[in-house]
Amino acid sequence: MTILPRSPARGQRPAARGPVVAIIGGGASGTLTAVHLLRAAAGQHCPLRIVLIDRHGRHGLGRAYATSHPDHLLNAPAARMSALDGQPDHLTRWAAAAGLAGQEFLPRHAYGRYLCDLLADAERQAQPLARVADITGEVVAIRPGPEGRPLRLALAGDCLDADLAVLATGHPPPRPPLELPDSPRCVPDPWAPGALAAVRDGGPVVVLGTGLTMLDVATAVTSGRSRTAVRAVSRHGLLPQVHRGMPAPGSETIWLPVLSDSGPVRLADLLWQVRTAMTSRPQHWQDVLDALRPHLPALWQRLPVADQRLFLRHVARYWEIHRHRMPPATAQHLTRLRSTGRLTVHRGRVTAVTEQAGQLRVRVDQPGTTTELAAGWLVNATGPGADLTATTDPLLRDLLDRGQARPDPHRLGLDADPAGAVLDAAGTPSRTLFTLGPTLRGLRYETTAIPEIRDQAAALATQLTEVIAARYRPGSAA
Repeated sequence: MTILPRSPARGQRPAARGPVVAIIGGGASGTLTAVHLLRAAAGQHCPLRIVLIDRHGRHGLGRAYATSHPDHLLNAPAARMSALDGQPDHLTRWAAAAGLAGQEFLPRHAYGRYLCDLLADAERQAQPLARVADITGEVVAIRPGPEGRPLRLALAGDCLDADLAVLATGHPPPRPPLELPDSPRCVPDPWAPGALAAVRDGGPVVVLGTGLTMLDVATAVTSGRSRTAVRAVSRHGLLPQVHRGMPAPGSETIWLPVLSDSGPVRLADLLWQVRTAMTSRPQHWQDVLDALRPHLPALWQRLPVADQRLFLRHVARYWEIHRHRMPPATAQHLTRLRSTGRLTVHRGRVTAVTEQAGQLRVRVDQPGTTTELAAGWLVNATGPGADLTATTDPLLRDLLDRGQARPDPHRLGLDADPAGAVLDAAGTPSRTLFTLGPTLRGLRYETTAIPEIRDQAAALATQLTEVIAARYRPGSAA
């Protein structure tokens, strides 16, 4: 395990005395949790030591923002990506100061710098009351702690005692839709460190999936002087829609009848209202989706579980390509690749992958026909794993096996109460273990983007600092 000194004040073990919050995961979810904890601690004059743990040492970056490719862009305008609630122009002001003014869709590596700068600034303002230690390592279990600390986090060859822990593990890694050969030419997770380093050798690349991850893979392996050709395969062959950008000032306010009450809602009614609104505004359908977005977690919870399952089975893919859109610059690059034959999209189901003499053969079954694609490389870009019970993550596996946590009804992530407290196998909320972000996808659905994670982190930080302040208040039982 390595402790990384990110600034003169950081990279030190938390003090032996005083409350300690361990954040497991150093990506956007973990970083925003740390930022808001620091801000809340400073505001409430609450002493605090935060430990930010990331298995790959990508503190502040995680999977999404660790890329260094200049053409990997944010999929939302910078005006919507502020990490601080109540300061919608915070990112755009930072971008202007960083020499990135006027770029509506920032490079993702720039957003990673923004998160790191935000964390460093939050700590400067909270010192000496609160500090952060960055730890590179993998938490494999959480057990009761010694006297005075409720939790003991087990890491490889080490342990860490804490008062509270936050699971901020982000998206689960993708799981291939079929068994792949044990070959270095098969890339099961394109976002693993160095996964695509060798894929630009000119050999044809077959990509499983046609969503935003496929676009990132295609951009990476075809950049520069590479003449690599990419063949993307998915069951529906659907590509993300193109982002129009921010609506014009004074645009019409959009409201759906389903938003007028808080009672149960049926999927058929919700879809009918969305389709009607989009049909009546064919040039402004993106505004309909964007207006609906802040209400999605509440709408999702108002749907019966059976209707949620119907959505996941039959509607989700169509929703995703309209909701998660690609930046215009990415769309232009995609058009160039397709027009020159360097990117082709196949609709079908990959049913077999074999390797002979360093060459992959990929079988694609389509209605009434079968195609075999030759490939030098195969990259799995099917998106986050969709079944928590099949996880190979050692910590999540241990929590589930020991009954310290349970999956949500759809097994997309963890079950938790409305405040983010993890529920055990009996449904009892933990007093010491919390979660936020993509791990709550089955409960909130819209919980994977910065605005939702930011709001969850702010609410969780307020709650945790109140718990800590009560626990360490002079004369308390703790």
